[in-house]
Amino acid sequence: MLVFKRLLCASPVLGAGEDTIIIMIMLAFIKCLLCAEHRCKRWGRYRAAPTFGFLLDVDGVLVRGHRVIPAASAAFRRLADRRGRLRAPVVFVTNAGNCRRHDRARELSGLLGLEVSPEQVVLSHSPLRLLSRFHERRVLVSGQGPVAENARSLGFRDVVTVDELRLAFPLLDTVDLERRPKATVGTPAVVLLGEPVRWETSLQLILDVLLSHGSPGGVPDATPYPHLPVLACNTDLLWMAEAGTPRFGHGTFLLCLESIYRKVTGRELIYEALAGKPSLLTYRYAQHVIQQQARARGWHAPIRSLYAVGDNPMSDVYGANLFHRSLRPGVPGDAETCEAILVRTGVFGPRTASDRPFHGPRDFPDDPGLARAAHVVRDVDEAVRLVLRKEGWETD
Repeated sequence: MLVFKRLLCASPVLGAGEDTIIIMIMLAFIKCLLCAEHRCKRWGRYRAAPTFGFLLDVDGVLVRGHRVIPAASAAFRRLADRRGRLRAPVVFVTNAGNCRRHDRARELSGLLGLEVSPEQVVLSHSPLRLLSRFHERRVLVSGQGPVAENARSLGFRDVVTVDELRLAFPLLDTVDLERRPKATVGTPAVVLLGEPVRWETSLQLILDVLLSHGSPGGVPDATPYPHLPVLACNTDLLWMAEAGTPRFGHGTFLLCLESIYRKVTGRELIYEALAGKPSLLTYRYAQHVIQQQARARGWHAPIRSLYAVGDNPMSDVYGANLFHRSLRPGVPGDAETCEAILVRTGVFGPRTASDRPFHGPRDFPDDPGLARAAHVVRDVDEAVRLVLRKEGWETD
């Protein structure tokens, strides 16, 4: 105070009432100090190693088709620092599979205004990297887009597409009579990456492969059962794009395949593995990616809480709750909790009834509790604010 008083008294602009002015200046100075302390505490919390992470769905949460949802931009402004780096680990867990991971990352980077690396993107088929016992087998791959490239990037070394199979056996696909033979193809496993373009062709040829034990074109003596291994990705019955109502997903194609196989053989189609939400395989893989991301950023505190934000109760919420039940607190590598947050910007919309019939995958139990979110919010920005408050991170 004495120093400030001497400095101010030396100023020619001060006269009578200088004590009052000094007090006012000191009060302003103290206020600045308190504000600076508050900012340091607030940003100090952001700089501390996070003990939580986000598992974010994409379609219906961040984007609708190729159009970003405005709330997503606001959410990432909260999560990113001034250099555009995320303050907490984020993994984009999508049931999309008819694309390449680096293409999806580049698209998200442009839409969200921050750098998204391919390592942050978990597609529906990404966990198939873990199923190395099938990588040496010749596999029939169904889907659309760069299916052969995607399959090889997952580790499959001997890949046959549905298009190649129909060229090799033109008599199996009666839709196009101009197709001619090209090669003999045997396929000891089937990988269903996503919904194809021509469902009737894929359904027919996949069934031929299963009924012939991988040797289509011949007439088998008996129907083999169990059939060849089937690996299926993305069991979503519905998904949300630009249209006002949900569209058919790969789960609808799988439902058709299951029904036809059962009708023809009288037996159930068997899946060797299911990938994509709501499978535990996908959430285990996503947790591993979250941990890798945290280590790469130098965040060595264990990730204790995961928050799965999605728009589909039957995949995003169901899967998160199923994963939460499987967690083993105290076991290295496992989080303690996984909370499901449901947004109203996609499959689950503002007027969606809460008593919808169960339309989850066939091989998952009809458990209403698993489809019940811990939180239901308007959009992803509200979800992010909710998480930051729960974790004690102050926001604007």
